[in-house]
Amino acid sequence: NKDLTHTIEFLKIISQEQRLKILCLLKNGEHCVCDIWQHLDMPQNLVSHHLKVLKEFGLIQSRKNGVKVLYRIDEHAVTQHTQLLNHFLIPYGN
Repeated sequence: NKDLTHTIEFLKIISQEQRLKILCLLKNGEHCVCDIWQHLDMPQNLVSHHLKVLKEFGLIQSRKNGVKVLYRIDEHAVTQHTQLLNHFLIPYGN
């Protein structure tokens, strides 16, 4: 089942502690890599790696602002993934 496979991949991605911390930070608005690694006390290269994974999966978006790249949560994508997860976990009729 394609939906189940996609949901499993979603859970793998967000189960990584640093990625979940990044998502929690981004839920409050846009941040550049330098803000994220300083706020979460993580190496810059590790933050960049996790941002790449999150972006490739479609959970975050980015935009250039001068020389900086700002990252934000893709609310539509996150909503779709959580609804799909609900589909598998919540019994019909509830």
